[in-house]
Amino acid sequence: MKSVNFLIFFGTLLILFTVSYASTKSNRGKNQEKETPKYQYSLAQWSLNKQIRSGETSPYEFARIASELGFTGLEYVNQLYPEAKDTIDRIASINYFVQKSDSLAKKYDMTNVLIMIDGEGNLASSDESIRLQAIENHKLWIDAANQLGCTAVRLNLYGEDALNKWKRNSIESLRALSDYASPKNINVIVENHGGFSSIGTELMSVINQVERENCGTLPDFGNFCISNDGWGGFDECTELYDIYKGIEEMMPKAFGLSAKCFDFDENGEETSIDYKRMLEIVKASDYKGFIGVEYEGENFSEEDGSIAGLKLLKKYLE
Repeated sequence: MKSVNFLIFFGTLLILFTVSYASTKSNRGKNQEKETPKYQYSLAQWSLNKQIRSGETSPYEFARIASELGFTGLEYVNQLYPEAKDTIDRIASINYFVQKSDSLAKKYDMTNVLIMIDGEGNLASSDESIRLQAIENHKLWIDAANQLGCTAVRLNLYGEDALNKWKRNSIESLRALSDYASPKNINVIVENHGGFSSIGTELMSVINQVERENCGTLPDFGNFCISNDGWGGFDECTELYDIYKGIEEMMPKAFGLSAKCFDFDENGEETSIDYKRMLEIVKASDYKGFIGVEYEGENFSEEDGSIAGLKLLKKYLE
């Protein structure tokens, strides 16, 4: 009788151990599936701006092209869509953009990362009516980003030539937009995009005074032309802020990252930006998430330049 009881007891233990092991193995598999790499790679739609603006390519080909080039995330540019310019029924037009873009992102298994907002008014303007209208215009795209499942909208701070007024107006606009975006789980991020915004210390002074957790930066490796005359590359800029210092200053509040590139040598290195040095700054920060490739050069096709930028990121980050 004792031997029978022992066999029952041993059998019960064996069953419990088997069930426990299977459960642990299953959970481990689930956890591994949920793990994501520290860095992921998105394509800034501006990389394709020439073919889109010429009419050669529809902006709604963005998800397909980005997927074929090896990216997993999408960074939309609102000004590349006709819907952004519709002044008759903006809400309906933007909703069309949202529904169609989201459908295509799902079709190609892409992640919607952010929307870059351009042409929606000057958020740093000292003219109160202009500034308030710009805020309302930007809110439409915050709603769109929320509906797309993005994490952020990128905006610019233009409209004032006096530094103290620029800072005051920018802070007020960013607070209003951050408060609007917060319950929608959207980060409001500012790119260094010429003028005062490309002076790292001044931009960070603004961001820190906004005092909102969802207000931050989108550091761009290449946009540090203070004089606002060098959008085509460093050679055209008459006053350039230290790009490495600027990135280091902006990284603590970064909710996105723009890996700008203009040209590449025979080894695949960017010819005007020391990517190894730049990415050491990125790795030294606690940033994780998507890094967007933004190719703006002339010597490669838009697709080939984007691929070269992606390869360079992976060379130093993986």
